[in-house]
Amino acid sequence: MEPFTTHQGTVAALDRANVDTDQIIPKQFLKRIERTGFGQFLFFDWRFLPDGSADPGFELNRPEAAGATILLARRNFGCGSSREHAPWALADYGFRAVIAPTFADIFFNNCFQNGMVPVKLAEADVDELFRRAAAAAAAGTQYRMRVDLRECTVSDDAGFSQSFSVDPFRRQCLLEGLDDIALSLRHADAISAWEAAHGLPPVGA
Repeated sequence: MEPFTTHQGTVAALDRANVDTDQIIPKQFLKRIERTGFGQFLFFDWRFLPDGSADPGFELNRPEAAGATILLARRNFGCGSSREHAPWALADYGFRAVIAPTFADIFFNNCFQNGMVPVKLAEADVDELFRRAAAAAAAGTQYRMRVDLRECTVSDDAGFSQSFSVDPFRRQCLLEGLDDIALSLRHADAISAWEAAHGLPPVGA
């Protein structure tokens, strides 16, 4: 998993609440066992028209969202089913952070396992970020922000700066690029010694 320390990127403003995992990655695309390849199907029912062409009205298809790596959303983002494919699709598309007032618990936890930072900010702060993103789009420019996991802050170049909370253990794992499997493998020698002491055969034997 790619470590996350600081990231600066373009913001895609998805002005919708209660975005569920079936909208993030529709069920018909849950056929791969790898974590990759899902980005092309992200928000499929919203991104594309029935004829397969991109819907120009959808937020991620607008010029100001081109190349976006930070997703700005409303409350209860990632609700619905517990599919881990949702953060897989977001990460494969290129997002490194999602900013919202609240997240569904399982989606929130899954973000940390996939190298993304879910940033919880107060509703008023999120409102202000949407206002700034809209102003940038109206001016024909892209809105950019910086997410600093070392300092636990989000900021832009126009004076906005706000701190966010993150569990210290999860923060350290993201800083070091460790998911649960990589974290366990750090103790491979101790695990092998315990297995040998208890008469268990080596893995794969």
